[in-house]
Amino acid sequence: MSKKIKLPSHGSIEVDPKKSTKQAYYFQNNAKNNLSIINSLTQFSTLVVLPTGGGKTYTATSWLLSNAVDKEKKVLWIAHRQMLLDQALISFDSNAYDNVLPNISEFNYRIISGNHPKHDRVSDIEADDDVIIVSKDSLIRNLEALDVWLDGEDEIYMIIDEAHHSTAKTYRRIIEHVKSKVNHLKLIGLTATPIRTIKEEESLLTNIYNDSVINSMPVHDENVLGISYEIGLKELITRGYLAKPIPVEPKTNIDYDKILSLKDKKIINTTGYLPEEIENELADNAARNKIIVNHYLDNKDTYGKTLIFAINRTQAAALNGLFKDNDIKSDFVISGEVDDVGVNKRKDNNKIIEKFKNDELDVLINVNILSEGSDIPQIQTVFLTRPTISNILMTQMVGRALRGPTADGGTEKAYIVSFIDNWNNQVQWERVGNLFFDEVNDFVDDPTEKQKYDLQMISLKKIEEYAKLLDGSIESEKLAFIPFNKRIPLGMYTFKYDEKNDNPLEDNVDKTYQILVYDSTKEAYENMLNEIEELFKLYDITEEYLSDEQLELLEKKCQDTYFLGEMIPPYSSEDIIALLKFYAQKEAKPLFREFDLENNDALDIVKVAQEIIDKDMKRSQIKDYVNSVWNSDKYLFKEFFDNRVKFFKDQLYVELDKLENPEEYEEMPHSKPGEGDILKLSLYEIRKIDREYEKELRDGAFEKSLDKDGFYVCQKCHKKSKSRVGFEVDHIKALNKGGLSVPDNLQILCSSCNSKKSDK
Repeated sequence: MSKKIKLPSHGSIEVDPKKSTKQAYYFQNNAKNNLSIINSLTQFSTLVVLPTGGGKTYTATSWLLSNAVDKEKKVLWIAHRQMLLDQALISFDSNAYDNVLPNISEFNYRIISGNHPKHDRVSDIEADDDVIIVSKDSLIRNLEALDVWLDGEDEIYMIIDEAHHSTAKTYRRIIEHVKSKVNHLKLIGLTATPIRTIKEEESLLTNIYNDSVINSMPVHDENVLGISYEIGLKELITRGYLAKPIPVEPKTNIDYDKILSLKDKKIINTTGYLPEEIENELADNAARNKIIVNHYLDNKDTYGKTLIFAINRTQAAALNGLFKDNDIKSDFVISGEVDDVGVNKRKDNNKIIEKFKNDELDVLINVNILSEGSDIPQIQTVFLTRPTISNILMTQMVGRALRGPTADGGTEKAYIVSFIDNWNNQVQWERVGNLFFDEVNDFVDDPTEKQKYDLQMISLKKIEEYAKLLDGSIESEKLAFIPFNKRIPLGMYTFKYDEKNDNPLEDNVDKTYQILVYDSTKEAYENMLNEIEELFKLYDITEEYLSDEQLELLEKKCQDTYFLGEMIPPYSSEDIIALLKFYAQKEAKPLFREFDLENNDALDIVKVAQEIIDKDMKRSQIKDYVNSVWNSDKYLFKEFFDNRVKFFKDQLYVELDKLENPEEYEEMPHSKPGEGDILKLSLYEIRKIDREYEKELRDGAFEKSLDKDGFYVCQKCHKKSKSRVGFEVDHIKALNKGGLSVPDNLQILCSSCNSKKSDK
């Protein structure tokens, strides 16, 4: 129904004299009705919560066209990614019909972002623009340029797309600026994130959104989070409007970490784009392309109509050739006038897409065309052959398969097949499961299926532990002393933050991040997050984006204060830095999702080892038994070890050895400090040799400083606090003057006193 696909950076959208034939779904109508109820207020701030695939953009733009644009009220639409801006503009244009806008014949728009050559700049804003669609990062850099547009306006409609980001300081500054310029701000936040899953951020969201609809009446309450409409993924799946998403992650077992330079890693993490040579390496990999095609052939009856997102034109042509060689009806479409292999012209794209719609093709391969806005309801499966770190791009691609059977011929299940290569965890790639992580408990009812979902989410992170073991980062004998169930994650911190782009003309990159939490690290993370506000105040840090120097300072302080002693499995410096970045932007604690795996029989590797001993199995019997356990649906080892059978067998044989030789595992080996050279080292140098002794020294210094009321006390100025974060362990007699790192020579000073002492 879209009238235009390509739109210039500014201009007029003419109202189509025909009537719109699009029928909104019941939940979209309910959301629009509730917005109309809220709109009776002279000003408001409210959230609309619709799940991925629920049509947030359509719902909001169609309501705004009727209730704001048609009444000649100005609209400011803000998002944090260029793709979301383009999507909003297309939606405004494609829904501008006479029965939606009966009172006007056209309206002016302007689309603004820093990095798109066909988008305007904030300085281009003119007073007669009716709808401004702008990126958050562009607007904040020149906020005053908006004043010419706001001047003299009594009422403005502001929409924040992906509104769970609006707790960031940048968004709060924009909202306050607009409020200071107009008498009545009508603020609508759109999000797919269920509010109940981000309780730690709810208080900040409550500071922004305060208007709800209760019993068909608008209610304003400064102390309650304002939601005008919310519906969950489970209800839309149950009613058939959305398909049930089923993530599938075939492993290619192809290594790319060897070709990824530090420069490549920085480019990916700061821009979100794969360097061209890496793209070509992926696209040209014949073995990888064969794995993709063979996976489809093995599952074609299950997968049905399949849409493939290819890396580039070369891969699209290669995959198409392989499908045809296997008698699969396939074709490919590519953005641009002519493809690199001279086969497919852009003017043919629509014909090919129509063939796919009409079931003349089973597989359609595309490059940069069908990520959003295409109406192909029968798609049952999406193949993602291109890795991305962008949550937004992943959402757009996955959304092509989410239409349910009630919604014009969709499917009950949507298979989202993402091909996972080995990057040795050098890049935090986005994963399909992240899109539904918050709602998995809603739409997954079977306990075993939930456990498999949890394991799928952690498996790639879990491989880090074994990779470190193999390269010697963790001493294998120390890992063996840790009971296996203590090496199963207790849960995961999951959160999203912006990675600042070094180029001010480009968008920041949205990062999804997970931190696995073990028995060894649980307390350290909890203590850090309980005192993180005080940590930022200690160093007077208020910036939204932290410099490398600030991150280094804070990360060092966290290690010195919370992450002491031997931790196996260990914590990661990268994880601490990610938490610091998140807090700087959100000023909230991240969501913690607890796993129920530690005492799970399906992961009881000790029980498997005991079975081998009890039955006195011979070597051939052990081999057959281990293989049967690995492939059994009764166990979850295949998911836990990410299909790496070698890792499973290595750990099983360690457990066998522990059962047969228990006396050798009674105490974890570690170096014992003597009276020699180690005592002449600083605490940081001791850390490299014996983390337990460093922890003993630091803990002892703090214990010694406690007063009768349980306060830590600075030995110079007598400042008191229940928290360790404002203090540092200091040598009473300096090392360079003959002092030693022993308990009697250590004290604690507040940061200020320690700094003054260092200056002297």
